Formats: sequence, C-alpha cells, structure tokens
Amino acid sequence: MDTSGRRIDKPVGSKDKPVGQVEFETMLLGRHSHLFNPRTRSSGGRLDRSAYILLSRIQMDGPMSIGQLTDAFGLDASTLNRQTAAMLRGGLVERIPDPDGGMARKFRISAEGARQLDADRSEYTQGLEKVLDSWSAQDVATFAGFLQRFNSDIERLEGHPWPRP
Repeated sequence: MDTSGRRIDKPVGSKDKPVGQVEFETMLLGRHSHLFNPRTRSSGGRLDRSAYILLSRIQMDGPMSIGQLTDAFGLDASTLNRQTAAMLRGGLVERIPDPDGGMARKFRISAEGARQLDADRSEYTQGLEKVLDSWSAQDVATFAGFLQRFNSDIERLEGHPWPRP
C-alpha cells in the first residue's frame, strides 16, 4: 500500500529475484546519471551521448570509416552518417583519406573534439568521484571489475566487443 492506502502491485520481474534487482538498479542508474553527468559546462555545451561514445571509440582505435563504425557498433550506415555529419558540422571530427591507402575516407577526432571529449570525461569522472567518495578503493575496484564483466558479456552476446586499455 502507498501512503494514501492504494495497493501497489509489484512489477513483473520484481526486485525479489537477483536479476530483477539488476534490472531495477540499472533503471535507476539511468535516472541518476545527472549526478555524474552535469548538464552544463562553463566552457560551453556538453557532447551528446552518441558523440561522446563515437569520439571515445575513434580516440581509442584511431581514424575509422563508416564501415568500421558500423562493424564496431552494430548500427546501420544511415544512422552513423547522420551522427558523423553532426560531428563534422560541430568541428568534432575531420574526414581524411585512409592513412592505410584504402578507398574509404575515415573520420579522425579533431583537436576540438579531443578537447571537448577530455573536458566531458573529466566532468564525468569528478561526478563519479563525488558519488563514490565514501567507498573504499577496494570497493571501487571491485565495482569497476563487475561493470567491465557486465559490459563484456553484453558485447560478447551482441558480437561488438569494445577495446579496453
């Protein structure tokens, strides 16, 4: 019952089971992302989610073509064309000839893209440090290990592994 006396039904897959708990907590994680994802930055706007993820991948792998991005993310080329076009307009990436001599042009992160990605990553890290401030270093490391395992298992099922440092 809620405070007004109305009955509250538990949702299917309730948090009584461990997998239900994982579903519930990951739903809340998305809701609380504002704690470690500030809405504004004194130096200007913030990268949108797709730009942050694409720039992170290009930063790790180096220049990538639309075909390589399609393989990496499992997204269709039209979606990636829209996202990369927006990043080109924003000066976040540059189109360059394939450094390996291939026919496809590739996207390389620009100096501005690297600057914005680094600034956002710094803000996200600072926000996470606030959230995890009362945790022991061992607890943070254990949590990071479980998150990596969780993401790696998702990537394995989807067939799109993410490179890790």
